[in-house]
Amino acid sequence: MSYTPVTYDNTPLFERRPLTFNPALTRNRFNAFCTALAAVFSTVAVLPLFLVIFYVLIQGGRLLSLKLFAELPPPPGLDGGGIGNAIVGTIVVTLVAALISIPIGVGGGIFLSEYSRNGWFAQAVRFANDVLSGVPSIISGVFVYGMIVATRVIAGQSYSAMAGGIALSVLMLPTVVKTTDEGLKLVPQELRWGAYGVGASKVVTILRITLPAAFTPIATGVVLAIARAAGETAPLIFTALFSPFWPEGIFSPIATMSVLIFNFAIMPYEAQNELAWAASFVLVIMILGANLLARWISKLARP
Repeated sequence: MSYTPVTYDNTPLFERRPLTFNPALTRNRFNAFCTALAAVFSTVAVLPLFLVIFYVLIQGGRLLSLKLFAELPPPPGLDGGGIGNAIVGTIVVTLVAALISIPIGVGGGIFLSEYSRNGWFAQAVRFANDVLSGVPSIISGVFVYGMIVATRVIAGQSYSAMAGGIALSVLMLPTVVKTTDEGLKLVPQELRWGAYGVGASKVVTILRITLPAAFTPIATGVVLAIARAAGETAPLIFTALFSPFWPEGIFSPIATMSVLIFNFAIMPYEAQNELAWAASFVLVIMILGANLLARWISKLARP
């Protein structure tokens, strides 16, 4: 025996309101309006990114050539040259920052997640980490300038690539700590219990089970932190300064792309202004590539 739902006037419900989309209904019109409004806001949100990339591409993309990556910048007022030393310097400073921040950040995240997840000390560290992530980058540069550059505590040198790497590592730490902490929390507790059940110690469980399981979110956070550090300018002005020559080591002043852009953009010479645009384009592409790499890594964790 089948049952057909009816309304109060004995009219079958599905005959009175058929299950088809009716755009004339008020609720459907309102839904379409809200969808269009959300689409407009989304377009406005991403429009600056496309405008910046397009404008930098027009201004700096036309200068791309092999000599741009292989030659030194010309003296002020002269044409030609490239930004090879700034590219190498950016890689060196960012590498120094990564070598400092990644071990400390991953270690801090392991402590917060595995050893003191809900303790008062862990809560204080998480709060301090959140505050540090919001500190302006120039504050990091001034801090390292006062502690390292002005005191010459590193090999008797003042401005150096090492000082710049330390300043950038301060900016990278919050991201690495946060992503490591959150990534380890995503690892199922059953994996840890299984390792303990077969006699593994806590250290072995962390190194062989939890860290490999959380590799994807940790790697994503590391790549994002590196992308942020590579584009910073203010900390490097106070620490690494600038050099028109090829890098001479990590204990000497070094050229970086962000500082080159700052210096050349304010010069009254067209050749230097064009190199600033070319460096801007290369730096944007590098940061964009790092972010795309982070998104690709994050997709590896999805089923």
